[in-house]
Amino acid sequence: MRLAIYGTGGMARELAPLATERLSAVGDDIVFVDDNPSAPRICNDRPVIDFTELQESQHRSRKIVVAIGDGRVRQRIEERCLAAGLDLSTLIAKSARVYDQVSIGAGSVLCDFAVVTSNVRIGKSFQSNIASHVMHDCIIGDYVTFAPRVSCNGNVHIGDFAYLGAGATIINGKPDEPLTIGEGAVVGMGAVVIRPVPAYGVVVGNPARVVRILPH
Repeated sequence: MRLAIYGTGGMARELAPLATERLSAVGDDIVFVDDNPSAPRICNDRPVIDFTELQESQHRSRKIVVAIGDGRVRQRIEERCLAAGLDLSTLIAKSARVYDQVSIGAGSVLCDFAVVTSNVRIGKSFQSNIASHVMHDCIIGDYVTFAPRVSCNGNVHIGDFAYLGAGATIINGKPDEPLTIGEGAVVGMGAVVIRPVPAYGVVVGNPARVVRILPH
């Protein structure tokens, strides 16, 4: 498979070895995409092209994965790619585990040792970084980002564009009363969420408390 990784930052560079591992059986052909005119033309020994080049005939067959942590930026770039007739790729590391009755939206990434257990629904362009977990009966919205070692327990609903920092823990909800994290919410590094988080709320600490509401 021919793949284009959108971005040249840390996430993009981390995804290249993951993609190489997944594509090794069929031969990997991977480039990075960066629209910054000052971006290097080579990144970690792979070519860097811009969006104009991506649309040229020699690259149009490439699948796209957007390796940018900000969910709203991911959305804008993905919509631009789809409008140009390009297709999204979903990358799941060999060491990741996905159980039964799980749906995962296009453009998503599950890094090494990520786990998604049973009866989970995940939206578009989810990023699950190293050793992050989504337990049973969760619903994850579009463009949600999990930093490394996020632990999301069962019966949790997370809104679009939410960001969960490294080591955050979300306690389990109930089948008839799931714990909710609202759209655009930010859960700080190491926070322990034991109650619902409002849309665009920023929470930190153990137990997590709201410290501000983001403009939206």
